[in-house]
Amino acid sequence: MALDRATPLRGTQSFVHTLAACWKRPSLTALEVMWRWAFGAPALALIVYESLGVWRQAQVDPSALRQISLLDPMSAAATLTQATMQLLPPALRVARWLAPLLLVVWIVVSSLGRVLVLRRCDAHLHARPVTLMLLQAARMAALLGGFVLWFASLQAAAVVAISLPIASGRDPNLVLYCALVIVATLGMFTLWAVVSWIFSVAPLLAMLGNLGVAASLAAAFRLGPLRSRLIELNLVMGIVKIALIVLALVASACPLPFESVATQQFMVCWYAMVTLLYLLASDLFHVVRLVAYLELWKSCDQAALPTHPC
Repeated sequence: MALDRATPLRGTQSFVHTLAACWKRPSLTALEVMWRWAFGAPALALIVYESLGVWRQAQVDPSALRQISLLDPMSAAATLTQATMQLLPPALRVARWLAPLLLVVWIVVSSLGRVLVLRRCDAHLHARPVTLMLLQAARMAALLGGFVLWFASLQAAAVVAISLPIASGRDPNLVLYCALVIVATLGMFTLWAVVSWIFSVAPLLAMLGNLGVAASLAAAFRLGPLRSRLIELNLVMGIVKIALIVLALVASACPLPFESVATQQFMVCWYAMVTLLYLLASDLFHVVRLVAYLELWKSCDQAALPTHPC
């Protein structure tokens, strides 16, 4: 996958080339899918098992849920909202121990999986699984902080568009609320794309230079001209992720105009297929981003970039 290092590259200049190179090496995507499902399948089974326990504790009318039709999304959403209010208290009790457990297992499995994928891409990289686990924990903490900030912005939007008009005797402005939610969501998504490259490139620096946690994070802030290219590449990958989500939503809605002939079983199979294709495409682009970071590093003058072995 070597690129021409004679000419400085923009962050996205070699994106298509990198995508084609990853497509020609399906073993990279296969490893990514393997380690993700090594976590995802047992986690999903545990969540289903605990969800059945929550279901038995809650007072939910099964007959109402049996009437849910995927061909009528609005009615299904209203029914599910009522059921969720009854399921929420026992679900929160389970989440207090299940969420931290899954988070810790995810940090361990994802770090080991990242080592496998990167060493498959370049066998000369150093294996630093413990370092990657600590870096992944830092990334998850930053991501959690982003979710807290996003939720706070949604609460502020609810106060401005709903609570304050009701308090003053006016009707709530739902259009304004939706607009504020969209702006806040896109803003937080863009902010995360701008800053999250640090947590994405730090594991690569750790494996390239055999660095520890502090040294790899420090090196990520001292990349000189490479920083702008990494930010550009991360923004493009964020746009790609949004595009995948939009395509998945469009594909999910495609059968709705044919509700007179579509069956419930067909809709379930269709949604399962769309979900599977979305996950596979997402895993492919995760690999593309890693390989693009690595190739972008190789295309630059490495003597001018920081590598401080521990």
